[in-house]
Amino acid sequence: VQVVESGGGLVQAGGSLSLSCAASGTAWGFNTMGWYRQAPGKQRELVATMTRGGTSTYANSVKGRFTISRDNAKNTAYLQMNNLKPEDTAVYYCNAIVVTASFWGQGTQVTVSS
Repeated sequence: VQVVESGGGLVQAGGSLSLSCAASGTAWGFNTMGWYRQAPGKQRELVATMTRGGTSTYANSVKGRFTISRDNAKNTAYLQMNNLKPEDTAVYYCNAIVVTASFWGQGTQVTVSS
C-alpha cells in the first residue's frame, strides 16, 4: 500500500491551501482516510478523518475552517484549509486504513506566516 500526499506550501495567515492524498495498492478499498499533523516539538494530532460512508470528524481547532472530502473511486482524500493561522504550521500526514491495517504517507509541509 502506498499513500502519497501533495499540495503543501507556504501561505500567509488568512490564506488557503488544499492538500491531496492518493492511496493505492489494495483491492479492498480504504475504510477511513484522514489527515494528521505534527508541529515541531509536539505530538502528532488528528486534524480530520472521513469514513468510506462519508462520516467526518474534525479537531476542534480546525472546525469551520478545514473541510475533508474523499473520492472513493479514486481512493483519494482531500483537505481544504481556509483562514489558515500560524498555529496550523506543521507537517501534514495522510492516513489510510485497510481493514485493520493503518498506512501513512511521508508528509507534506504547511507553513503559515503571520
